[in-house]
Amino acid sequence: MNSNLIRNFCIIAHVDHGKSTLADRLLDATGAIQEREKKSQFLDNMELERERGITIKAQTVRLNYKASDGLTYQLNLIDTPGHVDFRYEVSRSLAACEGALLVVDATQGIQAQTVANAFEALDHKLALVPVINKIDLPGIDINGCVNQIEETFGLDASHTCLTSAKTGQGVNEVLEAIVKYLPPPRGRVEAPLRALLIDSWFDNYQGVVCLLRIVDGELKKGMHILMMNMNKTHEVLKLGIFDPHPVEVTELKAGDVGFLIAGIRELRDTKIGDTVTNMEKPSGAPLPGFKDIKPIVFAGIYPTDPGQYEALRDALMKLKLNDSSFTYEPETSLALGFGFRCGFLGSLHLEIIMERLEREYSLKLISTAPTVGYQVMTTEGAVKTISNPADFPESQHIEVIEEPYAIVTIITPADSVGAVLKLCQERRGEQQHMEYLTKERVRIQYLLPFSELIFDFHDMLKSCSKGFATLDYELHGYKEGALVKLNILINGDPIDALSVIVHRDNAYNRGREIVGKLRSEIPRQQYEIAIQAAIGNKPIARETIKPVRKNVTAKCYGGDVTRKRKLLEKQKEGKKRMKMVGSVEIPQEAFLSVLKKN
Repeated sequence: MNSNLIRNFCIIAHVDHGKSTLADRLLDATGAIQEREKKSQFLDNMELERERGITIKAQTVRLNYKASDGLTYQLNLIDTPGHVDFRYEVSRSLAACEGALLVVDATQGIQAQTVANAFEALDHKLALVPVINKIDLPGIDINGCVNQIEETFGLDASHTCLTSAKTGQGVNEVLEAIVKYLPPPRGRVEAPLRALLIDSWFDNYQGVVCLLRIVDGELKKGMHILMMNMNKTHEVLKLGIFDPHPVEVTELKAGDVGFLIAGIRELRDTKIGDTVTNMEKPSGAPLPGFKDIKPIVFAGIYPTDPGQYEALRDALMKLKLNDSSFTYEPETSLALGFGFRCGFLGSLHLEIIMERLEREYSLKLISTAPTVGYQVMTTEGAVKTISNPADFPESQHIEVIEEPYAIVTIITPADSVGAVLKLCQERRGEQQHMEYLTKERVRIQYLLPFSELIFDFHDMLKSCSKGFATLDYELHGYKEGALVKLNILINGDPIDALSVIVHRDNAYNRGREIVGKLRSEIPRQQYEIAIQAAIGNKPIARETIKPVRKNVTAKCYGGDVTRKRKLLEKQKEGKKRMKMVGSVEIPQEAFLSVLKKN
């Protein structure tokens, strides 16, 4: 097809503003799916996506649309996530497109992640078509949304599309706007092959499947290709596109988005962001790939059955192929055995990875408390990045500790401003900026420690704003903080898997919370169990689990009281001996309860 008739575009918006539903309507309007195949969130093919109602992985589909000018256009749609933890997926989609639909909810207006995603699209020099969605709902403010789009992004909103993705109203106008206002691909078919690897996943029968955007040249079946970054060569066995079902093709040309199968069995032989070129006529320079993104939330993942360690390692390798923003490395714990220290982009990312491992690979797992990476300067002058509390040096060896901070942008109703400001202040935040977007909506910016965001900040924000506040964040840098390692001891033995790094001001409350949860979860033994939270050698909180006690005086009735005392003393001595040789078994529920912060 002539590249002037191709449009590569994605849909960007805040969470729940209707991206996936609009994608469904575009599929309907172009006849990509049959009536019997229709279902909501069609491109969200992961069970977890459908349950949670969110998009986790960016999906692609080729649509054929006959426009009002009589020409048939090829539209390559990439459906993107909206949650801030999956922004890396959005950036990969933007790199494969020339334009984007900017979807705004007609009842809510521009939200925090609308702003973040739109500015990222503008940084990629994408053309934007504003789409105001949900116009069928009561309480809409179309003029207000148009003014916000013009004032916030400086866009010409005169060609804004008004739609209801739920009813299908205005969808044809969106298709016409894509054809009219979004540019065609800029690549040349006659140039040497350059294709950007934008995603990959593992198929048990065919090996690694690579999703490509052909920038220049053409890719044909049987061609020998070179992965420029990995310096690996392969023969193309199969090419295809999604329409939305996989369909084999013999070639892909400049502007196309499709998949490649080349019998790649080693997961480490591909890298997302790599440039694929013709081995016989290679391109002189690779394409600018994706930035190597650094995880900012860390947790240990362990199999509950030690025999599943190898299966967990294989599952992590396959997930890493499909999600390059996720990292892992082996680690051991005295309490939990062999496992992996994993890095994530946020707490939701951690939840999703855990659920995917358990569902897709049938693993039973346990996770340690999430933490962030701290910069520790020792008294010897060395600088270490510590993401595992077990590796935290003793206080006498620490010169300075720095923790990561994030710039947090919150858009909230005006009547919730006080509660939101109080929440941010309680989380050690520093206010940077506050402005009224309208009489009813306020944008607040705070500098917050990232460790305060990863537990329950989002839930608390929703609670104090009656569900209406939205947030977006980006990493700002590191600042010095009064941080300490909080050890959890069971009968004097430290449990490394339960150690956490906290701010000194919060250490007492966090210690009380952890020991209180452990007391309710650890079953009673034949002897007394002391649960302590300590900073260094100084205990700051304690709970005691009383022993299970047999009534040894049950048969003693009447007579001298000294006989009862003798039996009780004998029982006491026996319990002391048991305590010396006994070990406390901590159930999985105890570890899990510590993760759930109230």
